[in-house]
Amino acid sequence: MLAELAAAIKQTVSTSPGNEMPGGGRYFDEPLIGVAAGNDPLFLQYKEIVGPFHWLPNEVMAQAGFGTQVTPLSVISWVLPINSAVRLSNRREKLFPSREWALTRHFGEIFNSQLRRQVVEWLTSRGIKAAAPLLVDGWNKANASLGGLTSTWSERHVAYAARLGTFSLNDGFISERGIAHRLGSVVAAIELPASPGQLKGVYDNCLYHNVGRCGVCIPRCPVKALSSKGHDKNLCREHVYITAQQQVGPSYGVNQTGCGLCQTAVPCEGVNPCK
Repeated sequence: MLAELAAAIKQTVSTSPGNEMPGGGRYFDEPLIGVAAGNDPLFLQYKEIVGPFHWLPNEVMAQAGFGTQVTPLSVISWVLPINSAVRLSNRREKLFPSREWALTRHFGEIFNSQLRRQVVEWLTSRGIKAAAPLLVDGWNKANASLGGLTSTWSERHVAYAARLGTFSLNDGFISERGIAHRLGSVVAAIELPASPGQLKGVYDNCLYHNVGRCGVCIPRCPVKALSSKGHDKNLCREHVYITAQQQVGPSYGVNQTGCGLCQTAVPCEGVNPCK
């Protein structure tokens, strides 16, 4: 079942018109796919690490109208690596994201939501209850935590549980295909084999934390939201969602520009630099 589902996800990414950029090329390359068991203890830990508002997989199913007693549960998580041409365009930028990056953030995430829906439909067509947390009523990203605003379902934390990578100095997520990507997930009422391997340390793919050198992302931030101490979410958010959107959003024709400067022109842009 998992191999068939993974093939379907990869097929959608490789052939869907939603993954085609204006003028040619694709937003995303072939995805990485992982699975976390719905009862993985990490999800309970996220109630403390992220916040008490962070959903458990069974809470996602309850929000979707399936009740709280659905078992077994698996969480399918994927990484959509951003195409090298898009990444290259953003390497040259110093203040605001490139047009290609902004289009990927806006239209690429629309495609990612389409992919979420298609994975849910693929599963339900086979009699399996499923829900995409970010598309369920009640999901939001306005929950206050010690580090700033945090979402009800963190795709990064889910991807970590699915053994797809680790966190980074700049609060991103470094997969085997690097830090420049979009993430997605679906909770399903089926027992799928969890991704193999021991869980890595939370920063094992980050050069700065792993070997004590790098920090290239720090000077890449145009508003000094990064330092050796980590990521100032509030300063970053103001630049990304207010300043950048006001300055370049209208000319790019999008209402979500993103930024990604600290995810490009860095050693972890497209690879796991510690491998």
